[in-house]
Amino acid sequence: MEPLSSIPAVQSRSRPRSPLALALCVLIAAPMTAPAQEKPAPRELEQPVFARMLRSGDSAKPLLSLTEAGAKPLDTREAKLDLRIAFTTSKIWDPKGKKFDTVKLRSYQSPGTNPEVPFLAPTIVTSPGETVRIALDNQLPPQPDCHPADINVPHCFNSTNLHSHGLWVSPTGNSDNVLLTLRPGVKFEYEYNLPADHPAGTFWYHPHLHGSTALQVSSGMAGALLVRGERLPASDRTGDIDTLLRDPDGAAMHERLLIFQQVAYACRDSKGKIRTDVETGFWTCDENDVGEIEKYDDQFGFGVWQKSGRHTSINGTVLPTFDDLVAGRIERWRLLHAGVRDTVNLQFREMKAASASIEGLSGKALDNWVTKNCTGAPLKQFEVASDGLTHAKTIVKSENMLQPGYRSDALVVFPKAGRYCVLDAFAPASASITNAAEDRQLLGIADVTGDAKVADVEAYVTDALVASAHKRMPEGVRDSIVAGLRDHLRLDAFVPHKTITKSEVNGKGQTVVFDIKDKIVDGKKVGDIYLVDGKPYDPSAARDLILGQTEEWHLTSQRGGHPFHIHVNPFQIVSILDKNGKEVSVTGDLDKNGNVTDPQYANLQGTWKDTLFVKDGYNLYVRTRYERYIGEYVLHCHILDHEDQGMMQNVRVLVPDGKGGGISTTSHH
Repeated sequence: MEPLSSIPAVQSRSRPRSPLALALCVLIAAPMTAPAQEKPAPRELEQPVFARMLRSGDSAKPLLSLTEAGAKPLDTREAKLDLRIAFTTSKIWDPKGKKFDTVKLRSYQSPGTNPEVPFLAPTIVTSPGETVRIALDNQLPPQPDCHPADINVPHCFNSTNLHSHGLWVSPTGNSDNVLLTLRPGVKFEYEYNLPADHPAGTFWYHPHLHGSTALQVSSGMAGALLVRGERLPASDRTGDIDTLLRDPDGAAMHERLLIFQQVAYACRDSKGKIRTDVETGFWTCDENDVGEIEKYDDQFGFGVWQKSGRHTSINGTVLPTFDDLVAGRIERWRLLHAGVRDTVNLQFREMKAASASIEGLSGKALDNWVTKNCTGAPLKQFEVASDGLTHAKTIVKSENMLQPGYRSDALVVFPKAGRYCVLDAFAPASASITNAAEDRQLLGIADVTGDAKVADVEAYVTDALVASAHKRMPEGVRDSIVAGLRDHLRLDAFVPHKTITKSEVNGKGQTVVFDIKDKIVDGKKVGDIYLVDGKPYDPSAARDLILGQTEEWHLTSQRGGHPFHIHVNPFQIVSILDKNGKEVSVTGDLDKNGNVTDPQYANLQGTWKDTLFVKDGYNLYVRTRYERYIGEYVLHCHILDHEDQGMMQNVRVLVPDGKGGGISTTSHH
């Protein structure tokens, strides 16, 4: 495998892009800033920069081992990345103003980061059994007064830490420890020891310091973390889906990484008020303004994102054009919702021929354009994994509802050449984390070339995967894998965790209740109080769990919808009951006539995840094992401003005491 550090991190738009470069995600997003008075250049969608990581043999003087063929670099199975945090001034496209806004935001920087799009962290690629070291350097300015009386009031925006979201690694020490605080000026090296049996899939990383998480993630401090695997399935073990997702020549299937971000920057007048457009009420910036994210008071909260008029960006670019798509080519799209709070409902629709340009359109005008021009039937997406964990059966979707923290690996095929709308489709109130209907938004335009015409996309995908299985799967399991694929694209041979049966459950069970109460001062509501199990976050309290036990969890919400996320150990979905007690984890939500009103829970029964949307008044049941790792970590709502304001709880996995209980790491008895 070619060392990652030897692959160029930046490629000029004027140079031809090779298939290898595209497949390895080494390109970088966003064009140079065009003067406001000139016609802007097309904003082509590029792939996030590929992290330049130092691996075995990459250094000037690598460690050597003696072999029969002579001295060779010693494979330490380690990779190191230098990652800085600093304020960066750059540009973000404003569709209505037909100009780039100047913004100054906190961002991750690393060798190879493109200064034109710093608000998208480099993509880390690793593999099972490797140790990833991230040398984090907090170069943000000091904040001497950042200790509020109430820990659940957002604070310390220049202090930080790092979370490897979804990784199955230790939560203690300098591993995935989100209870650490790294003040400005502090350098700290994280060490993630991925076990040899770690699932291959799509994960990500972002800051996770209570009080500053939402503001930093909203600034774009988030990046993909891909675990690539090459383990073939056998009769006594499952394998990595990566070994199946191959093109006819045996190369990895063409990949596309899409990171959705909601950068809620604002420009303010001399009185500190957010500038708004007189006509639309949307946030705006004058020519000499600099957009920033510095306050929770009016840049976060219920309905703020829609009110702002800001656009969800893809790979750091607003309303990009996908210009390298080929009809009939099966691609693996790795989708990552790295936003703070609003739902993204991804959909592809064929566009009418000779459609007018979208330049200069926003708000109602852009929505009218979508109504007129995005008229084709939605394309199918074949989801093979969610949250980095392969499904037992591919989930076929015409819309892919992503809540904050969600990841989805989907196979996508454009059946013929033409132009397609990439949409954040309408989401009903019950499906949205805002608990109110979310309007659709155009995310970009896809230009598809080629002569292929695919009549039956599902059969086409099935035939391609069957051909791959015939060619690459071991003889002892090949026939069963092929039979599974022909049975509605079953993937049993690639599921990373064994199903948790009811008989395996040996713990007492756990309940998590999300809630929001009115904060009353002098008889008047002055805000909200965010609760888990009736209490706001208390860093001195923890839910005790016992290593080696298996438990069923009951998740519910008494007010609003909340994406539940727990660190370290993923969970398997058992049942999801609506407000009337009806099972919806197979069909999705249905009306009285049997029509689907919300598909996001459809076909989730039995799947594995680490983040799951909990609707108001619904009852969700999941099972999980506490394996391998002890220590303290957290569960929380992944609406990150909810987390910062108290919707979080510490979890502590204890060593068994031999009597059904546990022993704390601080106890000697």
